[in-house]
Amino acid sequence: MLLVNERPYEFPSGTRLEDLARHIKPEADVFILNGFPVPASAQVQDGDRCWLIKRGERIGAEEMEHLLYARHTPGVQEKIKDRAIGIMGLGGLGSVVAIALARIGVGSLLLADYDVVEPSNLNRQQYFVDQVGMQKTEAMRHNLARVNPYVKVETFADELTEANIALVFQRVDVLVECFDGPKMKATALRTAVTELPGVGYVGASGLAGYDANDLITTRMVRRNVYVVGDGVAEARPGQGLMAPRVGIAAHHQANQVLRILLGLG
Repeated sequence: MLLVNERPYEFPSGTRLEDLARHIKPEADVFILNGFPVPASAQVQDGDRCWLIKRGERIGAEEMEHLLYARHTPGVQEKIKDRAIGIMGLGGLGSVVAIALARIGVGSLLLADYDVVEPSNLNRQQYFVDQVGMQKTEAMRHNLARVNPYVKVETFADELTEANIALVFQRVDVLVECFDGPKMKATALRTAVTELPGVGYVGASGLAGYDANDLITTRMVRRNVYVVGDGVAEARPGQGLMAPRVGIAAHHQANQVLRILLGLG
Protein backbone atom coordinates (compact mmCIF):
# COMPACT_ATOMS: atom_id res chain seq x y z
CA MET A 1 0.00 0.00 0.00
CA LEU A 2 1.22 3.49 -0.92
CA LEU A 3 0.13 6.95 0.06
CA VAL A 4 -0.10 9.06 -3.09
CA ASN A 5 -0.85 12.72 -2.38
CA GLU A 6 -1.89 11.54 1.11
CA ARG A 7 -4.40 8.98 -0.23
CA PRO A 8 -3.97 5.17 0.01
CA TYR A 9 -3.25 3.41 -3.29
CA GLU A 10 -2.77 -0.27 -4.14
CA PHE A 11 0.01 -0.95 -6.65
CA PRO A 12 1.60 -3.94 -8.44
CA SER A 13 5.24 -4.90 -7.94
CA GLY A 14 7.70 -2.97 -10.09
CA THR A 15 5.60 0.21 -10.23
CA ARG A 16 7.44 3.47 -10.92
CA LEU A 17 6.34 7.00 -10.17
CA GLU A 18 5.76 7.65 -13.85
CA ASP A 19 3.34 4.71 -13.87
CA LEU A 20 1.42 6.20 -10.97
CA ALA A 21 1.34 9.59 -12.69
CA ARG A 22 -0.03 8.05 -15.86
CA HIS A 23 -3.08 6.75 -13.96
CA ILE A 24 -3.48 9.37 -11.23
CA LYS A 25 -2.08 12.68 -12.46
CA PRO A 26 -0.75 12.72 -16.04
CA GLU A 27 0.22 16.40 -15.86
CA ALA A 28 2.64 15.84 -12.92
CA ASP A 29 6.19 17.07 -13.51
CA VAL A 30 7.55 17.01 -9.94
CA PHE A 31 7.90 13.72 -8.07
CA ILE A 32 8.49 13.50 -4.31
CA LEU A 33 9.22 10.13 -2.71
CA ASN A 34 9.39 9.96 1.09
CA GLY A 35 10.22 13.63 1.31
CA PHE A 36 12.85 13.80 -1.42
CA PRO A 37 12.59 14.92 -5.07
CA VAL A 38 13.36 11.97 -7.37
CA PRO A 39 13.18 11.20 -11.11
CA ALA A 40 9.93 9.88 -12.57
CA SER A 41 11.60 6.53 -13.11
CA ALA A 42 12.03 5.90 -9.36
CA GLN A 43 10.44 2.64 -8.25
CA VAL A 44 8.06 2.59 -5.28
CA GLN A 45 7.79 0.09 -2.45
CA ASP A 46 5.20 -0.83 0.15
CA GLY A 47 4.78 1.91 2.75
CA ASP A 48 6.18 4.73 0.59
CA ARG A 49 4.65 8.21 0.63
CA CYS A 50 4.56 9.89 -2.76
CA TRP A 51 3.57 13.29 -4.06
CA LEU A 52 2.77 13.88 -7.72
CA ILE A 53 2.82 17.61 -8.37
CA LYS A 54 2.34 19.88 -11.34
CA ARG A 55 4.80 22.72 -10.95
CA GLY A 56 3.08 25.95 -9.91
CA GLU A 57 -0.34 24.40 -9.31
CA ARG A 58 -2.63 25.40 -6.46
CA ILE A 59 -3.36 22.58 -4.01
CA GLY A 60 -7.09 21.98 -3.54
CA ALA A 61 -8.89 22.44 -0.22
CA GLU A 62 -9.45 18.72 0.33
CA GLU A 63 -5.85 17.90 -0.53
CA MET A 64 -4.59 20.60 1.82
CA GLU A 65 -6.72 19.23 4.65
CA HIS A 66 -5.44 15.70 4.04
CA LEU A 67 -1.89 17.06 4.16
CA LEU A 68 -2.46 18.86 7.48
CA TYR A 69 -4.06 15.79 9.05
CA ALA A 70 -1.13 13.67 7.89
CA ARG A 71 1.63 16.02 9.05
CA HIS A 72 0.23 16.91 12.49
CA THR A 73 -0.08 14.81 15.62
CA PRO A 74 -3.25 12.68 15.44
CA GLY A 75 -6.29 14.58 16.73
CA VAL A 76 -4.73 18.05 16.50
CA GLN A 77 -6.31 19.16 13.24
CA GLU A 78 -9.78 18.14 14.31
CA LYS A 79 -9.49 20.46 17.33
CA ILE A 80 -8.22 23.54 15.52
CA LYS A 81 -9.75 23.53 12.04
CA ASP A 82 -12.97 25.29 13.11
CA ARG A 83 -11.55 27.67 15.71
CA ALA A 84 -11.28 31.47 15.39
CA ILE A 85 -8.28 33.56 16.42
CA GLY A 86 -8.19 37.35 16.77
CA ILE A 87 -4.92 39.23 16.29
CA MET A 88 -4.60 42.84 17.49
CA GLY A 89 -1.80 44.47 15.52
CA LEU A 90 -0.04 43.17 12.41
CA GLY A 91 3.50 44.30 13.06
CA GLY A 92 6.56 42.25 13.98
CA LEU A 93 4.55 40.02 16.29
CA GLY A 94 1.13 39.88 14.66
CA SER A 95 2.30 39.29 11.09
CA VAL A 96 4.42 36.33 12.24
CA VAL A 97 1.66 34.91 14.46
CA ALA A 98 -0.85 35.12 11.60
CA ILE A 99 1.38 33.22 9.19
CA ALA A 100 2.23 30.54 11.77
CA LEU A 101 -1.45 29.94 12.55
CA ALA A 102 -2.39 29.87 8.86
CA ARG A 103 0.31 27.27 8.22
CA ILE A 104 -1.12 24.91 10.84
CA GLY A 105 -4.63 25.35 9.44
CA VAL A 106 -6.69 27.15 12.08
CA GLY A 107 -10.24 27.78 10.91
CA SER A 108 -10.31 31.57 10.76
CA LEU A 109 -8.29 34.67 11.57
CA LEU A 110 -9.66 38.11 12.45
CA LEU A 111 -6.86 40.62 11.77
CA ALA A 112 -6.99 44.15 13.18
CA ASP A 113 -4.63 47.01 12.26
CA TYR A 114 -5.30 50.52 10.92
CA ASP A 115 -1.74 51.20 9.72
CA VAL A 116 -0.01 50.87 6.35
CA VAL A 117 3.21 49.03 5.49
CA GLU A 118 6.17 51.40 5.83
CA PRO A 119 9.80 50.89 4.77
CA SER A 120 10.85 50.81 8.44
CA ASN A 121 8.60 47.77 9.00
CA LEU A 122 10.55 45.54 6.63
CA ASN A 123 13.33 44.73 9.12
CA ARG A 124 11.05 42.45 11.13
CA GLN A 125 7.50 42.28 9.71
CA GLN A 126 6.22 39.73 7.21
CA TYR A 127 5.68 42.06 4.27
CA PHE A 128 7.53 42.70 1.03
CA VAL A 129 9.09 45.74 -0.61
CA ASP A 130 6.34 45.94 -3.23
CA GLN A 131 3.72 46.13 -0.44
CA VAL A 132 5.00 49.42 1.02
CA GLY A 133 2.04 51.80 1.24
CA MET A 134 -0.60 49.05 1.34
CA GLN A 135 -2.98 48.73 4.26
CA LYS A 136 -1.46 46.08 6.53
CA THR A 137 -4.72 44.15 6.75
CA GLU A 138 -4.91 43.81 2.97
CA ALA A 139 -1.21 43.05 2.54
CA MET A 140 -1.44 40.32 5.17
CA ARG A 141 -4.62 38.91 3.63
CA HIS A 142 -2.74 38.61 0.34
CA ASN A 143 0.29 36.96 1.97
CA LEU A 144 -1.85 34.48 3.91
CA ALA A 145 -3.66 33.50 0.72
CA ARG A 146 -0.30 32.40 -0.68
CA VAL A 147 0.45 30.37 2.47
CA ASN A 148 -2.96 28.72 2.97
CA PRO A 149 -5.83 30.02 0.84
CA TYR A 150 -8.36 27.92 2.77
CA VAL A 151 -8.06 29.75 6.09
CA LYS A 152 -10.92 32.24 6.41
CA VAL A 153 -9.55 35.76 6.90
CA GLU A 154 -11.56 38.75 8.16
CA THR A 155 -10.09 42.20 8.73
CA PHE A 156 -10.76 45.27 10.84
CA ALA A 157 -8.85 48.27 9.47
CA ASP A 158 -9.93 50.89 12.02
CA GLU A 159 -8.27 51.83 15.31
CA LEU A 160 -8.91 49.53 18.25
CA THR A 161 -9.97 51.20 21.49
CA GLU A 162 -11.19 50.14 24.90
CA ALA A 163 -14.71 50.82 23.63
CA ASN A 164 -14.62 48.49 20.62
CA ILE A 165 -12.20 45.62 21.37
CA ALA A 166 -14.84 43.42 23.01
CA LEU A 167 -17.30 44.06 20.17
CA VAL A 168 -14.81 43.35 17.38
CA PHE A 169 -13.50 40.14 18.95
CA GLN A 170 -16.65 38.82 20.61
CA ARG A 171 -16.68 35.60 18.52
CA VAL A 172 -13.03 34.51 18.72
CA ASP A 173 -11.73 31.61 20.79
CA VAL A 174 -8.32 33.16 21.50
CA LEU A 175 -7.19 36.80 21.30
CA VAL A 176 -3.54 37.67 20.63
CA GLU A 177 -2.20 41.07 21.68
CA CYS A 178 0.56 42.32 19.37
CA PHE A 179 0.65 46.06 20.05
CA ASP A 180 3.86 48.10 20.25
CA GLY A 181 2.83 50.59 22.94
CA PRO A 182 2.42 49.78 26.65
CA LYS A 183 -0.79 51.83 26.92
CA MET A 184 -2.65 49.70 24.37
CA LYS A 185 -1.19 46.52 25.83
CA ALA A 186 -2.70 47.42 29.20
CA THR A 187 -5.99 48.45 27.60
CA ALA A 188 -6.27 45.21 25.67
CA LEU A 189 -5.53 43.03 28.69
CA ARG A 190 -7.97 44.91 30.92
CA THR A 191 -10.73 44.74 28.30
CA ALA A 192 -10.20 41.05 27.60
CA VAL A 193 -10.26 40.11 31.27
CA THR A 194 -13.34 42.16 32.12
CA GLU A 195 -15.42 41.84 28.93
CA LEU A 196 -14.25 38.63 27.22
CA PRO A 197 -13.94 36.20 30.16
CA GLY A 198 -14.34 33.03 28.09
CA VAL A 199 -11.70 33.97 25.52
CA GLY A 200 -8.09 32.81 25.79
CA TYR A 201 -5.58 35.66 25.79
CA VAL A 202 -1.90 35.77 24.77
CA GLY A 203 -0.05 39.06 25.18
CA ALA A 204 3.59 40.14 24.95
CA SER A 205 5.98 42.26 26.99
CA GLY A 206 9.75 42.66 26.63
CA LEU A 207 11.24 41.48 23.34
CA ALA A 208 13.46 44.25 22.00
CA GLY A 209 17.16 43.99 21.22
CA TYR A 210 19.22 40.83 20.92
CA ASP A 211 19.54 39.41 24.43
CA ALA A 212 19.69 35.65 24.99
CA ASN A 213 17.02 33.57 23.28
CA ASP A 214 15.94 31.71 26.40
CA LEU A 215 15.06 34.89 28.30
CA ILE A 216 11.88 34.92 26.22
CA THR A 217 9.35 32.87 28.18
CA THR A 218 5.61 32.29 28.32
CA ARG A 219 4.04 33.06 31.70
CA MET A 220 0.49 32.41 32.88
CA VAL A 221 -0.65 35.54 34.73
CA ARG A 222 -4.14 34.24 35.48
CA ARG A 223 -6.39 31.44 34.23
CA ASN A 224 -6.33 31.33 30.41
CA VAL A 225 -4.25 34.55 30.22
CA TYR A 226 -0.58 34.41 29.16
CA VAL A 227 2.19 36.93 28.54
CA VAL A 228 5.23 36.23 26.36
CA GLY A 229 8.61 37.99 26.60
CA ASP A 230 11.31 38.76 29.12
CA GLY A 231 9.20 41.47 30.77
CA VAL A 232 11.88 44.17 30.63
CA ALA A 233 13.48 44.68 27.18
CA GLU A 234 11.39 47.51 25.76
CA ALA A 235 12.18 49.33 22.53
CA ARG A 236 14.16 52.53 23.16
CA PRO A 237 17.07 54.48 21.64
CA GLY A 238 19.96 52.05 21.29
CA GLN A 239 17.71 48.99 21.63
CA GLY A 240 15.48 48.46 18.62
CA LEU A 241 13.05 45.77 17.58
CA MET A 242 14.77 43.15 15.44
CA ALA A 243 13.40 40.21 13.49
CA PRO A 244 15.18 37.34 15.32
CA ARG A 245 14.07 38.12 18.87
CA VAL A 246 10.67 39.43 17.88
CA GLY A 247 10.21 36.25 15.86
CA ILE A 248 11.05 34.09 18.89
CA ALA A 249 8.37 35.87 20.91
CA ALA A 250 5.82 35.68 18.09
CA HIS A 251 6.24 31.93 17.75
CA HIS A 252 5.89 31.60 21.53
CA GLN A 253 2.57 33.38 21.13
CA ALA A 254 1.45 31.19 18.23
CA ASN A 255 2.39 28.02 20.09
CA GLN A 256 0.52 29.18 23.20
CA VAL A 257 -2.56 29.80 21.04
CA LEU A 258 -2.28 26.22 19.82
CA ARG A 259 -1.92 24.91 23.37
CA ILE A 260 -5.04 26.81 24.44
CA LEU A 261 -7.02 25.37 21.52
CA LEU A 262 -5.85 21.88 22.46
CA GLY A 263 -6.85 22.39 26.09
CA LEU A 264 -3.26 22.25 27.34
CA GLY A 265 -3.12 25.74 28.88
